[in-house]
Amino acid sequence: MGKITTIILLLFLQPVFKRTEILDLNLKNQTFLAKVIRIMDGDTMEVLYKNTQIKIRLAHIDCPEKRRSQPFGNLAKQALSDLCFGQNVMVYGQKYDRYKRLIAVIINQKKQVLNQEMIRKGMAWHYKKYSTDAGYAQLEITARKNRIGLWHDEHPIAPWEWRKPKPKLHV
Repeated sequence: MGKITTIILLLFLQPVFKRTEILDLNLKNQTFLAKVIRIMDGDTMEVLYKNTQIKIRLAHIDCPEKRRSQPFGNLAKQALSDLCFGQNVMVYGQKYDRYKRLIAVIINQKKQVLNQEMIRKGMAWHYKKYSTDAGYAQLEITARKNRIGLWHDEHPIAPWEWRKPKPKLHV
């Protein structure tokens, strides 16, 4: 009777021990519809696609750092959230970065290109190190000229400068 009980128990528990299959999606150069489920900061979000969470870094832009308390960091996160959180968005994947985030252009339900909207709202810099797109450069020039968002600050510090290690003072 012990063998029968063991077999029945194993058959009953088999679904519990079954390995769940994780999709290894390569979304480089792919276009797809996904739901925004998390906003990490002004230029990074997480979407749900085919029951898989995908971390996305917005192409062409760099936003103030939320993690290191850069001015406008929390406002940039809120601006991105207001533009897309909970929505189904169109993702135009380009490539993956060294952190395995998909670099992408995102379009929300109002047909707004979020990457451009963040610059237009003065919540991001055109990330010239990785983007030569003249349209993004012009949006930044216009936002600066009109002192919108972070450009209202007298001396805004670019995120790539903010991230550089600060020299320690020895007293």
